[in-house]
Amino acid sequence: MGSRTTSATFTPVSWDEKGVRATEGPRLARASVVNDYAGGIEAGGSACEYALVYVTEKTGVFSGMEVLTGAVDGREGTFVVRQSGTFDEDGTIRCTFDVAPGSATGALTGLTGDGSYEVRPGAEKVAVTFTYTLA
Repeated sequence: MGSRTTSATFTPVSWDEKGVRATEGPRLARASVVNDYAGGIEAGGSACEYALVYVTEKTGVFSGMEVLTGAVDGREGTFVVRQSGTFDEDGTIRCTFDVAPGSATGALTGLTGDGSYEVRPGAEKVAVTFTYTLA
């Protein structure tokens, strides 16, 4: 199968952030997050863990791992995405992600791919673009 691109949305379900306040300079935090995906990626109740660095009170960078169990374009299984992104002064989040090698199971075994999303402040659903290949 050649490379395919699919679109999905996710709705944030929960965000539990804990931080370590630095006396000065950047601040490290971690967040446990749950998202529900619909569309080309169907996955309810994902499990995601982020490490965040606040460079200022409102800007910074993050990386994370998210486990999705459900389906990609109708093929069922589980896979992990590695995420890397930034958050800006105005609250905009930009993220790119790729499938963690060897993480896919079930009918998604052999899945590779990458994607991106952008979250604007106040958005209830986030559009995701995912380009992938299935072995």
